[in-house]
Amino acid sequence: MSEQIKIYTTPGCPYCKMAKEFLSKKGVEFIDYDVKNEKDAREEMKKISGGALRVPVISVCNEVIVGFDRGRLEQALSCLEQSSKIE
Repeated sequence: MSEQIKIYTTPGCPYCKMAKEFLSKKGVEFIDYDVKNEKDAREEMKKISGGALRVPVISVCNEVIVGFDRGRLEQALSCLEQSSKIE
């Protein structure tokens, strides 16, 4: 089973857009949650990020990244390659 990637965003957030474009260019599928309009998603984001209110928040391979950090995201995505080799 492939790893589920979640990204918590708000409309009009430039860093959220950059993160989603980065993931899309990598061919990575993800679930996008709008935390401005989805209360449950906002609460889940705060829970997994230790209360962070900044977006984007990206959950990948049991790691949570707050903000768009290309290097950390690239490193976190490497676990997807590792898990696909195991399957």
